[in-house]
Amino acid sequence: MISGRTAGFRHRARLAIRGRLGSPKLGLFELNTHRVVHIPHCIVHHPLINEVANVVRRALVDARVTCYSDAAHMGVARYLQVVVERSSQTAQVLIVANSPTPDSLAPCLDLVRERLGKDLHSLWFNANTERSNSILGPDFHCWWGPPSVTEHFGGAAVHYPPGAFGQSNLDLAQLIIEQVRAQIPLGSRVTEFYAGVGAIGLSLLDRVAEIKLNEVSPSSLQGLQLGITQLDPADQAKISVIPGEAGAACSAAAGAQIVIADPPRKGLDPALVDHLSENPPEQFIYISCSLESFLRDTAQLTLGGKMRLVRLTAFDLMPFTEHVELLAGFERR
Repeated sequence: MISGRTAGFRHRARLAIRGRLGSPKLGLFELNTHRVVHIPHCIVHHPLINEVANVVRRALVDARVTCYSDAAHMGVARYLQVVVERSSQTAQVLIVANSPTPDSLAPCLDLVRERLGKDLHSLWFNANTERSNSILGPDFHCWWGPPSVTEHFGGAAVHYPPGAFGQSNLDLAQLIIEQVRAQIPLGSRVTEFYAGVGAIGLSLLDRVAEIKLNEVSPSSLQGLQLGITQLDPADQAKISVIPGEAGAACSAAAGAQIVIADPPRKGLDPALVDHLSENPPEQFIYISCSLESFLRDTAQLTLGGKMRLVRLTAFDLMPFTEHVELLAGFERR
């Protein structure tokens, strides 16, 4: 098990906004409820996340913005997302509202921009008017600031628009990427499924001859394209982007010496598991955020005897929980 800091390690947080007019609560839901536990001084958050949450709470009060009620499907402010950019130590702030336009939040957004000042990276509005447990809606509006937070992995700039997935524990995420880089021989042909904004894939450009990157999320594809456009022509020429579901993009693995996958909690698409089991690459690198789906996928990948698990490292990305992130290495027999 590789562990890191146990305080101040979260650079990304999504907090529910509930409560009464003039007395909002920002925090996490109690188990199996929509009751919010207010967490104004959470020790696992980067200190700037706590500062932003307190500024937003005060702005909601002063602008007299109502809080969302799940039962009534009424009220405006639903969620707060904060992402801290390490290089600038500033915060990308996103407020999710039960409103199709930012008009009802405009006074609040202006107060947040004014009060955060130099600590603000960018300010965003997201419309989520559906009666569901989904946090983000499809529509993003930039109120102020640049289009993405930028991080660097393996020398490459990686861009995170507010709708793109990103790891919250960046120190350990960087260690995972460094371990992946160490397993890639120079001049390799690589395919990565579930590539996101390219945190892993773009970090490998100095090591690969070519790389194919598969991703389905529009926001992540937007971030990936931002990263690619800033590369020099020689590195751009190494990259092929294949949008869509991983299961439908299995043919992208053809000719790759190394396949990488970093799927969501549900694990690998069944069609991709079947393809890799029947057509194993020389190496398959699997980053898993769910032990249950990893065990299921590993059983299927090794069932036919064409691949074997040779390396497994656990990373404690979320201290104080049962969650671990797994970095697994498979080889063709």
